[in-house]
Amino acid sequence: MIERLLDVKRKYESVLDVGAGPGHFSRLIESKLTNKILMLEMSERSLHRDPDSEFDVPVVRIHADEENILRVIEPSSQEAVVSCLSLHWINDLLGALIQIREVLKPDGLFLGALLGRDTLFELRTALQVAELEREGGISPHVSPMTDTGDITNLLGRAGFTLLTVDIEDITVKYPSMFELLEDLQNMGEGNAVIGSRHLLHRDTLIAASAAYQGNIIFETKAFT
Repeated sequence: MIERLLDVKRKYESVLDVGAGPGHFSRLIESKLTNKILMLEMSERSLHRDPDSEFDVPVVRIHADEENILRVIEPSSQEAVVSCLSLHWINDLLGALIQIREVLKPDGLFLGALLGRDTLFELRTALQVAELEREGGISPHVSPMTDTGDITNLLGRAGFTLLTVDIEDITVKYPSMFELLEDLQNMGEGNAVIGSRHLLHRDTLIAASAAYQGNIIFETKAFT
């Protein structure tokens, strides 16, 4: 994603990073690209985790909900808005995209990366097969992701023009399902679906692990 930002031969007065977290993407932005970075993040603890000295550009930290951007950012005030792997947490994605478009100046740039529909497909399939077999029904254990066609449609409905949507297929291999689950927990990417069943019985987990290893060949795909 930073390579795509570098492709635009332009220096911005400021860049707004929506869902910045502790600044994983913001710290990659150099002073030749912008004079200032606005980091907008819902988690105050994550927002203030790392000191300013780790950033090449001065940062302004804004503690706010990513679904209420216009409450803290003036309309038509930003030359560039970026969002790296945080939009899948948004409940009203269309509403958030509309607000991002409204805070952009004319001819402003929005650059985003998000997890695609087939992310964690193997894990979801293994859990569904095991839960259906052992418990007679299924409950969502992975948050829903957005399809590529859907995001194109949403961007158009939000008022964006000159759209470019790229797909990158990244395969990450794990020795078993449990290492993947541990990784997701450490990343803070656990299931947040309201109404889902949070407890899985031991035999269901064992059956899911067997399905994951036996039929899914140790692979978990992510699409951005």
